[in-house]
Amino acid sequence: MRKTVVPMVSWTRGAGSRGTGPGAKKSSCFYALLFLCLLGFATGGCGASSTPSGTANTLSYHVTFALERTPSTNDTGLYVALAKGWYKQQGITLTLLPYSNSVSPDQLVSSGRADFGISYAETLTENRALNQPLVSVAAIFQHNTTALVSLKKSGLDSIGKLAGKRFAGSGSAWEQPLISQILRCRGASTGAFQNIPTDLDPVAALQSGKFDFAIMEQGVAVIQAEYAGVALNVFPFTENCVPDTYEVTMIGNEPFLRAHPDVARRFLAATVRGYAYAAQNPQEATDLLVASAPRGSFPDQQEIFASQKYQSSQYINDGRCWGRQTLQRWTDYPRFMYTHNAVVDAAGKPITREPDYAAAFTNEFLPVCL
Repeated sequence: MRKTVVPMVSWTRGAGSRGTGPGAKKSSCFYALLFLCLLGFATGGCGASSTPSGTANTLSYHVTFALERTPSTNDTGLYVALAKGWYKQQGITLTLLPYSNSVSPDQLVSSGRADFGISYAETLTENRALNQPLVSVAAIFQHNTTALVSLKKSGLDSIGKLAGKRFAGSGSAWEQPLISQILRCRGASTGAFQNIPTDLDPVAALQSGKFDFAIMEQGVAVIQAEYAGVALNVFPFTENCVPDTYEVTMIGNEPFLRAHPDVARRFLAATVRGYAYAAQNPQEATDLLVASAPRGSFPDQQEIFASQKYQSSQYINDGRCWGRQTLQRWTDYPRFMYTHNAVVDAAGKPITREPDYAAAFTNEFLPVCL
């Protein structure tokens, strides 16, 4: 599923959309504490993010992490590390903030109400163009697993046939130029298509008969469709003239990182361990995810294992260690977005100055990759 940048007060995740939005200035400590207390997520009282507690020998830091919507196999490493006690070993008390219809992970992290969160290459590129204090601190996947999809029964079995058809969109600025490029690249007579925003889940959107194609992540929505008996045509982005990207990323709040670099390193040391374990042990990782997530998050055990098996193969893939990022990867796709006018300013106009690609990510807080 994909994502969009929308105003701070209205964030929705629609058909194949991952929402985000321009953040506000960092809230005061009082409002951050109030937010956590009202939601009831703080453990051991409403301690501020990264505030140490305990004696000098048992120092513990409270770190908050904003999830995207409900738990998924994008998040498995976090749940594994929690279940194994690896955050506790690092002196970290981790609170996972669940999805909200009114505020995205990017907004929570940008405003300082969360220290880290889930984001995406497009989302981060868009929000940095809006001067949001966000940076990618780890790549959850080493490659982009996103694809355009259509129903098998529709007869739209090639990208060229999608020209002029109805797309279940999220309203994001990057959708139109990116999809148009894919269509033209694969021989469509025109790059034009009907971009119709919707809040429907991508599978539900296609089944409604109101849309002809959508965007899905192969490791999540495509597998969900398969287990629901919905046959799809799948056209991966990276096989159709779109530069590869890290897709799902872990973002941090830049002021927090400057103020608490040691806490960030402790948090990521445990997180790296969780994802590396999930990469090697998909079945046990699935069991830990299901047991640790809120009850009812994963009603179909076979489906979630199929998703985890796919995702586990993508966490490290051809990389040497989980989470590592390169300037090349953070240049190719964002530059593609920029040159196709898919990165806009606060007025909704394409930016005229090329982004600072090197500033979008950092490996500084990851453990040494041996």
